[in-house]
Amino acid sequence: MGSPARAATLAPMSDPDPREIDDDGFAAVERSAWIDGRASAVELDMLAREEPLEIRVNQVAIAVVMRTPGDDEELVRGFLLSERIVAGVDDIASMRHCDNVETPEAEDNVMLVRLDPSVQVDLAALRRNMYASSSCGVCGKASIEAAMALPELAQLCDAPGPQLRVNVETLTSLPARLRAQQLVFDRTGGLHGAGLFDADGQPWVVREDVGRHNAVDKVFGWAARERVDFSRCVLMVSGRVSFEIVQKALALGIPIVAAVSAPTSLAVELAREAGISLVAFVRDRRLCVYAGEHRIVAAPTS
Repeated sequence: MGSPARAATLAPMSDPDPREIDDDGFAAVERSAWIDGRASAVELDMLAREEPLEIRVNQVAIAVVMRTPGDDEELVRGFLLSERIVAGVDDIASMRHCDNVETPEAEDNVMLVRLDPSVQVDLAALRRNMYASSSCGVCGKASIEAAMALPELAQLCDAPGPQLRVNVETLTSLPARLRAQQLVFDRTGGLHGAGLFDADGQPWVVREDVGRHNAVDKVFGWAARERVDFSRCVLMVSGRVSFEIVQKALALGIPIVAAVSAPTSLAVELAREAGISLVAFVRDRRLCVYAGEHRIVAAPTS
């Protein structure tokens, strides 16, 4: 947004209803702009929406995620898959927003999931009375051991046939391709982006959310519904790469994870253990490969 405009008089700030928001992922909020140590003007700012979404599976509340409303079914579907609560989309019999909530604030913020009767899940063990965030993980060693126990690991590392390989020039083009579809970020500057791309850099899907994990889960939820082959995809994220992002990619069998910013040490460790290619600092015709360099194809020499 541009520099705040000066005003002759400073109007009092109102206390807007935080629920006076549209369906495009942002809210209009007044702010007081200060310049050179003095209040200058009251302006209308566009902020990313953030609201809790409670996920109930077979009437049991298992998680609350702080998310940008929109694409909630994709988010929940991707969450259930990447957390290995279900093995595939066919395990989900139905999904809908709860229309019988206790308070107006909970409207559209509770998702009811019913699993297929054949699916056996220990819901009591899954129940989480917390917000899903990067601060709620267990210790690194235990996390990696748990992640490495996933059956997808053997499929990813020992899959028959040629593994996915992507040209480095294609990878360096992904940030711009991702950014071009971050429409809500253009208005707010406050959302993470994630996208699935094919080996030629063409996007399958791009999603935005106030939480980087949620953006990834929304992408996964859409792609799973459309039966996209995850083993032929690159996951691109707009920020850093945490352990949880790599863990989610592993759960879906995605062979390449790329990011605009830095990876964490635990993300690199898991990627190397799992055989995932991890590429970071992807920008301006350069990138850094932290794991799985065999999938990166060098540019032809002139």
